[in-house]
Formats: sequence, structure tokens, C-alpha cells
Amino acid sequence: MSAFQNATEFFHACESGRGWEACRGFAEHDAGFDSQATALTDISKLEAYTHWMHDIIHGPLLGSQYELNEATYDNENNTAIFFGTFFGVHSGEGGPIAPTGKKCASHYVYVMRLSDEGKITHMTKIWNDGWALAELGWV
Repeated sequence: MSAFQNATEFFHACESGRGWEACRGFAEHDAGFDSQATALTDISKLEAYTHWMHDIIHGPLLGSQYELNEATYDNENNTAIFFGTFFGVHSGEGGPIAPTGKKCASHYVYVMRLSDEGKITHMTKIWNDGWALAELGWV
């Protein structure tokens, strides 16, 4: 499997909330993670981020979906970039407040660096979490 195919499979597994069990084969064991989104600043490992996505999708944003708008791969830098839109409805339990029934459509970008073996070594998520949380009625 090519590095880009590997990154694409990870993207879909992560965004569908399948958790680390489904994602770990596409990443190095200690792959890093960072984001300037306030909701994610305490997360520094990719494994923890996949758990966070699982918990959001199977909890307060039950039934969420995503759309992959663009994907590209930079062979020279072993970097995959994915631009998506997340569609969520606060319909499930477990959020910061009782379910609001409000919807969000939130754009985001994943930038993944891959090893020479094609596994993710680090991912950065670019996301305006304030926008999404406001649409859901959480702030």
C-alpha cells in the first residue's frame, strides 16, 4: 500500500469514529499530534486523538458524518493533506450540556507526515473549534 493510500485509509477510519484499533496499523506506535484548536491542545499523541474522535462520534455527536473535499500528497516531503467538512448534531449524551439538537458544519485540515515505510509519524489538525462549538450551542 502506498503512503498516500495508507494516510487515506487512516483518514476514513479516524473520521468515522472507529478508534485506535482501526487506525493503529496506519501509524507509528508513538505518532505525535498537535493542534491549535483549544479543544485539542492537551492531546499530543495520535492515538489519544483517535480516542477523542471515537468518543465524540459515539457520544454527544452520535450519527455524525464527514465529507472529504480534497486530498493531496507531497512526495518530496512525505506529507498527506486532507481537507474535510464534519457534519454533527448534538443528539447524544456526554457533551458539556444536555443535547441541544443543534447542528454544525465545520471545515478542518489534516496534515500528516509519513515515514519512509508509509506510516504516519505526526499529524496536525487545523480546525476552528470555536466556530463548531458555537454552532452546537456549547459556548
